[in-house]
Amino acid sequence: MADPTDAAPRTAVPTASPDALVIGAGPGGLAAAAALRHYGLRPLVLERAQQLGASWRNHYDRLHLHTTRRLSSLPGLPIPRRFGRWVARDDVVRYLELYADHHALDIATGIEVQRVERAGGSVSGAGWALPATGGRVLTAPVVVVATGHNHTPYTPSWPGAGTFTGELLHASAYRNASPYRERDVLVAGAGNTGAEIAVDLAEGGAARVRLAVRTPPHVVRRSTAGWPAQATGILCRRLPVTLVDRAAARLAKVSVPDLAPYGLPRPTDGLYTRARQGAIPVQDVGLIAAVRARRVQPVAAIAEFDGGTVRLADGTEAEPDVVIAATGYRRGLEDLVGHLGVLDDRGRPVVHGARTPSGAPGLYFTGFTNPISGMFREMAMDARRIGRAVAHAR
Repeated sequence: MADPTDAAPRTAVPTASPDALVIGAGPGGLAAAAALRHYGLRPLVLERAQQLGASWRNHYDRLHLHTTRRLSSLPGLPIPRRFGRWVARDDVVRYLELYADHHALDIATGIEVQRVERAGGSVSGAGWALPATGGRVLTAPVVVVATGHNHTPYTPSWPGAGTFTGELLHASAYRNASPYRERDVLVAGAGNTGAEIAVDLAEGGAARVRLAVRTPPHVVRRSTAGWPAQATGILCRRLPVTLVDRAAARLAKVSVPDLAPYGLPRPTDGLYTRARQGAIPVQDVGLIAAVRARRVQPVAAIAEFDGGTVRLADGTEAEPDVVIAATGYRRGLEDLVGHLGVLDDRGRPVVHGARTPSGAPGLYFTGFTNPISGMFREMAMDARRIGRAVAHAR
């Protein structure tokens, strides 16, 4: 099969009068559309890129799902066994293509929705109007917002960043280590993306790799004796936070070596406490070994730039050739739905899944949480709930 990242844009004949509009043709949007079709509705998926699964197509080359194939399938179609237990980026894209074809989803690409408005200006929520590119205004009684947890790359406003004489890029622009061989690279951000890029650079021939850490992450084994960390996350989701925190701390002492002598101390707060705040643990895909071998050097967080010098929070300085900001994303929902009063003070939907915000019937959100039990699994559950809720409300 050809590389899906080079696939031609999908062409589809849009549904003339859709029962629902789904914004975003990533896994959450496709799952929601498939669930709606299962209940006899005619959804139309709107995607601003020229291909479905655009975010996955643009991730770095070595990325794999950190959740198992069996626990990551979307409703109505298992991920093929040939893709392996930990599904690679390109195979995730292949699966999304297969999924859209299997469910015969109507997907209109190259259409960016500018705003979600109440149809006719009504405050009663009697349907929705979506102004979009090309002067279109699309209408439907139901809208599912599935634009993604990782929508808009975020780079901190570091003092002096504009004076940096080296190369500064966001992790969203990183593909592989080839351009950075024999170069000194500082990766800012010790989440899953930053940790994996740091390992990729070390294995790919970078002369030096430093990982700037603001808050030491919880590091967990992706699997232990064949038991995936995701399965533990599923079992723990309904348990008391303090109980899970204590159990996770004990497990970490047994399964993860102390990296404090290498500059990466264990966190002082609990794993589940932090996960409930949106910071999931780092799944080890080589970080532990790279740090212990001193191929990746943890350092303090970036404080400021001064020409070619990067000053760190502990007062030390570095002069890297490249700084890669693995500093996360913003959901970017303010322009789309912020005027509807459906976001909290952090820009997150106040509800998701089958629940609709107060005063906004027919408006649903999916894909804006990042639970320790797995994002794909959560989106699959959301999709089923949304499908049932919409069908019962008709």
